[in-house]
Amino acid sequence: MPPAVRFGVNYTPSEGWFHHWLDFDLDSVRADLDSIAALGLDHVRVFPLWPYFQPNRTLIRPRAVEQLVALVDAAAERGLDVNVDGLQGHLSSFDFLPAWTRTWHRRNLFTDPEVIEGQATYLRTLAAALADRPNFLGMTLGNEVNQFSAGPHPDPDRASEAQVDAWLERMLAACAEGAPGRLHLHAEYDATWYQDDMPFTPAQAARHGAVTAVHSWVFNGTAQRHGRTSVPTEHHAAYLVELSKAWSDDPHRPVWLQEVGAPAPLIPPEHAAAFTAATVANALDCPDLWGVTWWCSHDVSRDLADFPELEYGLGLLTNDRRPKDTARVLAEAAGRTHAPAAPRTTALVVPDDPAVRSRCAPGGPVFDAYFRLVADGTRPTTVLDTRADDKDHLAARGITEVVTPEQVLPTP
Repeated sequence: MPPAVRFGVNYTPSEGWFHHWLDFDLDSVRADLDSIAALGLDHVRVFPLWPYFQPNRTLIRPRAVEQLVALVDAAAERGLDVNVDGLQGHLSSFDFLPAWTRTWHRRNLFTDPEVIEGQATYLRTLAAALADRPNFLGMTLGNEVNQFSAGPHPDPDRASEAQVDAWLERMLAACAEGAPGRLHLHAEYDATWYQDDMPFTPAQAARHGAVTAVHSWVFNGTAQRHGRTSVPTEHHAAYLVELSKAWSDDPHRPVWLQEVGAPAPLIPPEHAAAFTAATVANALDCPDLWGVTWWCSHDVSRDLADFPELEYGLGLLTNDRRPKDTARVLAEAAGRTHAPAAPRTTALVVPDDPAVRSRCAPGGPVFDAYFRLVADGTRPTTVLDTRADDKDHLAARGITEVVTPEQVLPTP
């Protein structure tokens, strides 16, 4: 029997947001974790801010690491497992990079040998500090660090696909050195799947680390094009889960829906619960789903300035820890027993070449063909064009029919 699907939340502290590390209050954290545990969720993803923890390349603050351990222990007391993101990196439109990588010390995050050594030491240190905690799931290298490697970032750290590949291997190895045998992974925003010049590629996402992580946000053009109740909007998270499987060498590699939320105004607050219910139900119809981790736990306080408007209301709970309708929807899903999803037997062909991955993006032929199939009642998955005739690969995934976008979409 496959393991049960996990349900969790990305932990956004109710007091001080992620700046809470500067004035760490364990009692406040405990109260936040109580409100999360009360929903029946089983894990949280937490975010040490990199410049606060490693303000100098050779200084990892012991007190900050102790506070992270205390948070993980407090989660354990409430029955919550913890995944820790390391290189923050980028959160809710703000960049958090240490001074030793910027301005007068400007060095490439992915290629500079000294920066790489500092990053590896940091990740290894955090992992080692938590290695003996039974509720420590493992490390995520960082939150959507691919956004630093290409546009639309205003000051990207350019790197080649080969350099990113080497960086991923080094960082994941550092996590494994610190905490052997844990669930270590990396996670990017959807430019990895959709943007032709992104050096973080679908193949890397689906082949490096213990699981594949996908982050689903329908403000990427999906909801703008199709509306809040459309098939593409309500199935976007499931699409990314199934799209990722085309590049995996393991026919049953777990996929973690690590970030998904209901962003206003595209998903108005009064419709957020319905969107949440549809998104979760459709994701649960994907075989080999590791878990669903909602963004996020608590709203951002209106006392904090300069966030994009949508960020203030993404929480399952208000800033004073009251559950919203979205929280009740996720709690209900977490409280049910879910039978393993049946295999998806129809596979849509996608190009292996990352230079044309925009064909999979909103408005592209793969995207449109996939959702035409869904609208017609099919439960599609995807397969690379280089594997479309590989009978052993198709059989291992339970695929009995292969179709191309051209076969699905109407001729103009």
